[in-house]
Amino acid sequence: MRFLISGVCGFVGSRLALALTERAPNTEIVGVDNLLRPGSELNRHELASRGVRFMHGDVRMRSDVESLPVCDFVIDAAANPSVLAGVDGRSSARQLCEHNLMGTLNVLEYCRNEKAGLVLLSSSRVYSVQHLATLPMCVADEAFHLRPDPGCLTNGVSQEGVAECFPVQQPISLYGATKLSSEIMAIEYGAAFSFPVWINRCGVLTGAGQFGTAEQGIFSYWLHAHAARLPLRYIGFGGYGYQVRDAFHPDDLADLILAQIRRDPAGNAVYNIGGGPSNTMSLAQLTRWCNERFGVHAPSRDVSPRPFDIPWIVMDNQRAGNDFQWRPTRSLLSILEEIANHVEAHPDWLHRTGAYGR
Repeated sequence: MRFLISGVCGFVGSRLALALTERAPNTEIVGVDNLLRPGSELNRHELASRGVRFMHGDVRMRSDVESLPVCDFVIDAAANPSVLAGVDGRSSARQLCEHNLMGTLNVLEYCRNEKAGLVLLSSSRVYSVQHLATLPMCVADEAFHLRPDPGCLTNGVSQEGVAECFPVQQPISLYGATKLSSEIMAIEYGAAFSFPVWINRCGVLTGAGQFGTAEQGIFSYWLHAHAARLPLRYIGFGGYGYQVRDAFHPDDLADLILAQIRRDPAGNAVYNIGGGPSNTMSLAQLTRWCNERFGVHAPSRDVSPRPFDIPWIVMDNQRAGNDFQWRPTRSLLSILEEIANHVEAHPDWLHRTGAYGR
């Protein structure tokens, strides 16, 4: 089998490529990347050493996509991944749509023409900001927790996290809208032109070597910035850092993808994928971990709210567990230790990858 991975030199794309070469040694992997994101060039040599064929190209360009070799499955990992994209002054709304929606449409045309299957990496941020922001919360151990009162919970959320039936009512951010639109078009293309489509709504993917920023890849960014004694802030929600996210490793995502492509989606293509309730942490808890690992460094408080911020989101993995017997095998603590070792080996990482000062 031959995989095509878009965004192959990004953190997720490159880690999936490496994991697939280990888990499916007879698999051929072709990767395409425009090398636009600072740091992406750093992954090219390792990918080449593992037999990944790299092609320089931009999925926003129809001619670039049409020149790609025939493959059996596409993993679409190319995107502008920031929830503030299009409104943060670093990229325009049009650029965001070109990256995250038009790029996917070009990939879908490729799948149509080549009868290739598609694995679309989507996001937890397709879910309604309003519904997430108004979930009943309590605070314990410096972290928000879902209040254990099922009578006041929105449909699609439980102590296991947010399920696939949670509302996607807009507004969900421009970023979220591009991902949700891509999902809809992928499902429609697959149905209209008879190729398999899998959609994985991912929580926070993290690990060593991530080009983390304050808006995306927060676990990696926090460890690198803490160790380097760079300024950190708790933003919004009182400025206490109680916001909670779950996280998981790309290696676990690779295991799921290999299980998915061996099946027919049969109209059941959308899955929530994340660390789940056992792999969650608030920013305050993450700071506590960093204080023990790197020494004390206190973030400042900024009580000002920020667009699209939410207090808590944990991905409910139960459907993936039931259908594929899948669960994350890497604990969040083991992933943090992996990142910490990378921090110590690369103390200038944030500057090398252009993440600091953005």
